This record gives sequence, C-alpha cells and structure tokens, in this order.
Amino acid sequence: MSDTVLSIRELSVEIPTHTGIVKPVDGVSYDICAGEILGIVGESGAGKSMAGNAVIGLLSPPAHIAAGEIWLNGSRIDALEGEDMRRLRGKQIGMVFQDPLTSLNPLLSIGDQLTETMLTHLDISRGEADRRAIAALEEVGIPGAAERIDSYPHEFSGGMRQRVVIALALCAEPSLIIADEPTTALDVSVQAQIIALLKRLCRDRGTAVMLITHDMGVIAEAADRVGVMYAGRLVELGAVRDVLTAPQHPYTHGLMASTPLASQGKARLHQIEGAMPRLNKVPEGCPFHPRCAYARDKCRVAPGPKIADGRTACWFPLVAEKAS
Repeated sequence: MSDTVLSIRELSVEIPTHTGIVKPVDGVSYDICAGEILGIVGESGAGKSMAGNAVIGLLSPPAHIAAGEIWLNGSRIDALEGEDMRRLRGKQIGMVFQDPLTSLNPLLSIGDQLTETMLTHLDISRGEADRRAIAALEEVGIPGAAERIDSYPHEFSGGMRQRVVIALALCAEPSLIIADEPTTALDVSVQAQIIALLKRLCRDRGTAVMLITHDMGVIAEAADRVGVMYAGRLVELGAVRDVLTAPQHPYTHGLMASTPLASQGKARLHQIEGAMPRLNKVPEGCPFHPRCAYARDKCRVAPGPKIADGRTACWFPLVAEKAS
C-alpha cells in the first residue's frame, strides 16, 4: 500500500545462550499504515517488546536480528547501525516506554529535553524550538504549558510525565510511534486519557502507531487492528472487531474468554491450562498445541501456516460457533 509506514517481513531475533540459540521473535510479518494503530498483544515473554526494540534498533547484545526485513517509509532499516540508526530515532521513529521516568533525564528541565530533541532532528532556530516545545506540551494536554516548561520530571504526576514522553516522542514529527505498555503503570482514569490522546494524535497527524500491551481492554479501546503473539510467533492478525468478537486461533479465544467482560458475571474466569513454553523449549509443530483443546496430529508436527491473506496461523481455525 502506498501509505504503508512500517513493513516487517519474516523478522526473526536470536539470542545465543549456553544452552543454544533461542528465538524471542520467530518469522513475524505485519504492516502499519499512516494514521493506523496496530495493537500487539500477548503474554509476558511472547516477543512483543522484542519486535518493537528490533524496529528501533534497541536490541541488547547478544540479541540480534537473524533474518527478515524491516522497511520504514520505503527504505530498509534493519541493517542500520551506529550514527545512521541514531539519526533515525526521534526523527522518523518515536518511542513511548512503560515508565516515563526511564525516558526522561531527571537533571534536565522538560523544556530543555524537548528543545534538544528538536534542534537535533529539525532545521530550526532555538527560538522556534522553544515555541514548539510549549505548543507540544499544550497539544498533549499539559495545563499551563508556558509556566511548566522549565519544570523537572519529578515535579509532574505519573500521568503528566507520560504526556510529556508522548510530546517528546512526537516533537521531531516522526511517522511512526512505538508505544510499549504506555498505560500499565497508570491509574485506570489516566489510562483512558492517554489512550484518547494517542488516538487523537494518530488521527490528527496521520502518525502510525505500534501499541504493545498485554491488556485486551486497551486493544479494544485504542487499536484499529490487532496482532496476537505467542512464543515469538504471530498467531492471529486482523481488524480489532473481527478478532475480539470471533477469534479464529485457540490462543486468542482463550485470551478473550479470560477477560472479565467475557466471564459475564460468572464466579470464575476462564483459564488457559499450562504455561507458555520457555524459548529454549518451544515444542515442535504449533507452539500452542500442548495447551490447545482442539489440537490434532498435524499441529504436533508442523508449524501453523503463515499469515498472509488469511487471518490466523492455525491449521484448524475456530469457526464462530466453536469460538463462542
């Protein structure tokens, strides 16, 4: 598509260990278009954050991209290193982390951090950077932005700090935002405000957003499409409404059945039996088959089909009647 901002093709990340090579990301492919929020959901250790870190070049050695391609605005970026990748961060890709205190320098004022980012990536004067810094804080809903521009991170609440981080991610006008669990550490009411802010900025600016989370409620509220990951693999990908109301992969069905909404007031929530395998002990065939009530012989010997024109990497997709 002409408006595709990010395209990931068969991406695999490997980590050599003393017991062998593990793959926290294994053959993942998806696109994100301008103005779209793609939610990536799954249990802890599913590979969600590792895929995002691979895109922005923040893999911690010895983790490395072992295969696949990453394209941003028509240019391949998976082989970029050093200064080339540093120029890309901020200018074309913004990052919003779970804990805003890890993203902000406690020794610099909010204004200095915003202006430094803009002066690094944009051809503007210091005076223009100062003006844009105030405008950026106003855009993300910081009250009294002109008066608070010289404040330090510890002088803001958690929700306000997260708004500042979003302003910092957007101030150099990137085409892609990677938001890694941006609402997890916040109160429920503040979570709703941050989600609404991301949706509005995505709509108004046409920015593509990769929203990484384990919260299906956040996905339902914020995302246009959703990708479900399990043991490093993408097992389902589709429009939020389709995936959440009629999941085709048994793992997605289990995730949805375990939410309070799906329990419909029952005393106990549904539980997926077992646990996600360790990355050095991923079973043959479909990695979910030891926990799957619908597994057949083929699932135990052959990995699921690649998600291409279809929606799920399952040999025997659930139909609406079975998934209900």
